[in-house]
Amino acid sequence: MNPGIRPGARVTLHYRLACQGEAIVDTFADDEPETFSLGRGEIDGRLEILLLDLRPGDHRAWQLDAREAFGLPDPALVHSLPRADFPTQNELREGLQMAFDLPNGQSMNGILRAIGDETVTVDFNHPLAGLPVEFEVKILAVE
Repeated sequence: MNPGIRPGARVTLHYRLACQGEAIVDTFADDEPETFSLGRGEIDGRLEILLLDLRPGDHRAWQLDAREAFGLPDPALVHSLPRADFPTQNELREGLQMAFDLPNGQSMNGILRAIGDETVTVDFNHPLAGLPVEFEVKILAVE
């Protein structure tokens, strides 16, 4: 018998993630399945916990409130940055998601919330922070 999902397992699945009352964020209708290693930060840790002990063939769905899904927005993750720091070839607009390079060599996505003459307000919260979501999975393989 195939073991259930444990930390470190390589998991192949189809999933659907939707905001309640909003458009679907991701879906498994006709898409290739996703494969990831549990516990490596490839998906949000709160969603990883839901996958523990599931086995190939399992099909589950959860209704998650904002705290259970991607957490509540953290005001400390909203920053005003000098507009001069943004490349001039990019058209800046509210709602644009951009990758920002961190000093440690990693990158972090941020959403432009306000564009001023001197500053740009960037929100580094997860785009679904503060929203209830529906999370559905069908487990295809566990290694």
